Amino acid sequence: MLIVLAKAPVPGRAKTRLCPPATPAQAAAVAAGALLDTLDATTAVPRTRTVVAFTGDLAAAARAREVGAAVGRADRIAQRGNGLGSRIAAAHHDAAARHPGLATLQIGMDTPQVDPPLLAHCLDRLGGHDTDAVLGLAHDGGWWALGLRDPADAALVTDVPTSRSDTGARTLSALLGSGLRVTLLPELTDVDTVEDARAVAALVPGSRFAAAVDAIGTPPGSTA
Repeated sequence: MLIVLAKAPVPGRAKTRLCPPATPAQAAAVAAGALLDTLDATTAVPRTRTVVAFTGDLAAAARAREVGAAVGRADRIAQRGNGLGSRIAAAHHDAAARHPGLATLQIGMDTPQVDPPLLAHCLDRLGGHDTDAVLGLAHDGGWWALGLRDPADAALVTDVPTSRSDTGARTLSALLGSGLRVTLLPELTDVDTVEDARAVAALVPGSRFAAAVDAIGTPPGSTA
């Protein structure tokens, strides 16, 4: 089972670290493109359910109709908990309650370069007999994917500090410290800054994400 932790791409609340040079509306469009491309990838993985752990005001979001339709094609659950670690643990717990007996692989909406073959590879690694968890580290020191054979083990990350240069290392330590056998996944760049966005956009030309990134710095209504 794939879990996408997502929030509504609302101007002024989504991808604010892109501003400037992006306007709040352009930053929200980047977030919307990332989420749409990510959900295209997860729902194309064969024989795998997608659960979206969602928060935010969808009606106020950029590309609200498209985002609503994409989220509606998956199983939608509400995010809950105080702090990102708590929301991650709750997402694994609630997805497992809806679909018991399945391992969970959770990603966010910051790596729109993921594709179905990569996600299938991650799930295959999680299904190995010598693996209890998989972790995809990010170049900035965080992580982009967390997979667990037993979703209850997500409780181990509840108190791991997030948005730090050592978040990935601390998460790995928490998993290993509990005795889990961890397999590392390919390391990716997640999108926090404009530089990140442009680097990732270059990997996925023609995507909705890349088109939104290309528009950064272009005045609204301009054809330049």
